Amino acid sequence: MPTALAEVAHVGFEWEWDEETEEAGGCDFEPFDRFQEPDRAAWWFRLWTGNQEVDGSEFRFFGKTGAGDYVGFWLVRPDAAIIDQPVVYIGSEGEHGVVAGDLGDLLWLFAAGLGPAESFWAPDSPEQPNETFRAIAERHAPGRRRVPVQIVTAARTEFPQFPDLIDAMCR
Repeated sequence: MPTALAEVAHVGFEWEWDEETEEAGGCDFEPFDRFQEPDRAAWWFRLWTGNQEVDGSEFRFFGKTGAGDYVGFWLVRPDAAIIDQPVVYIGSEGEHGVVAGDLGDLLWLFAAGLGPAESFWAPDSPEQPNETFRAIAERHAPGRRRVPVQIVTAARTEFPQFPDLIDAMCR
């Protein structure tokens, strides 16, 4: 696991559901201690796509949400380090998209108080800055701070083919 992700996992995320207001607070994200094993990733990806001919080997999943949405690196940039690969969100109900251009961008989303699911669904939602994650982002991606909607929009603009790629794998 890249050092920055290990630091994020060590800090962890808080997420709460308020029964009275029916609103969530915090980030619904559970980082793994290590990348998901290839056999487990293949099993899940085949189940998710309904396609036994795919194995998800182009992804390195490093976390999930409480609802079972997966988050990982999409290994699409030839010869690039894993931390320089885009970060994708694959939801349990079929939704999918690129949420960050690389790990540095994801760190800045965390610093703004957004997890991968929140970035996918509402990148323009109000920031809830997290100083601990900001310090991690400054250490590993200095000078790259942008507002979440800019990060997500740039990633989706760079990789517009991702939704079609995934849709083509689904049965």
